[in-house]
Amino acid sequence: MGEKFILLSQKTALIVYGHQSPASFNAAARDVAVQALTKQGYKVLVSDLYAMNFKASATAEDIKGDLKNPEHFIYNDEMMAAWQDGRLSDDIAEEQHKLEQAELVIFQFPLYWFSIPAIIKGWIDRVLTQGFAFTMQKMYDNGIFKDKKAILSLTTGGTESMFKPDGVHGDVNVLLWPLQNGVLRFCGFQVLAPQIFWCPAHTPPDARNAMLEAWRERLNGVFAEKPLSFAPTEYFDLTFQGGFCLRPEVKEKFASESYGITTAQHLGKPLPPDNQTKAKQS
Repeated sequence: MGEKFILLSQKTALIVYGHQSPASFNAAARDVAVQALTKQGYKVLVSDLYAMNFKASATAEDIKGDLKNPEHFIYNDEMMAAWQDGRLSDDIAEEQHKLEQAELVIFQFPLYWFSIPAIIKGWIDRVLTQGFAFTMQKMYDNGIFKDKKAILSLTTGGTESMFKPDGVHGDVNVLLWPLQNGVLRFCGFQVLAPQIFWCPAHTPPDARNAMLEAWRERLNGVFAEKPLSFAPTEYFDLTFQGGFCLRPEVKEKFASESYGITTAQHLGKPLPPDNQTKAKQS
């Protein structure tokens, strides 16, 4: 009975890993996450996308059987129908099964061109199909994955100062918004603060080890973390007549505030500091 209870209550984490080399810092960060979460009793699944030779391109090969409209292939429409009928390719179905199990999803990757590597973008495009990951009725606060947590864990080539509001690369909060709001929160995830490993390739070994130990320590309490702050969907008039824009009373409420609501809903004001990198303290 005791063993059965442990199995029923065991949490699951999924690490979507996108680096080519097992000798990389990204691999070390992945291994630390596996060790830390396993030690806490979690079942840890790893999708090593390069080792799996995971296909990044979204094509008709992702669908078994006949297409709804072979003359005009619309990927989103065909994938939603294939998901409903159980006709998705085996690799996509397997990833969706992993994601269904997971309470926590960690994306581990090096920053490529201010974004994710193509192989992780392919995972997002192919796995997060309409119907499975979102619908027009179930998104953002009411999203399908609202009971799951997600973290972007990434390495950069540049130093932290390069990604500050006055740095040469610009504010890292702006860089993170499309992924954290436009992908993760759109699907309902509780988005936890990103784990950013600044410039490990040009960092001394002892400092690299300290980065990894800080990641290990964070993961020991990760399920108790507060998520990042986003604008609640109730702030918006979600009708075509209202343009899916902020309600007038919300604009009025924030008119006297010093900062915008979020990194992107800034209302022409200074961006709220650390909106996409730190959870608000209560």
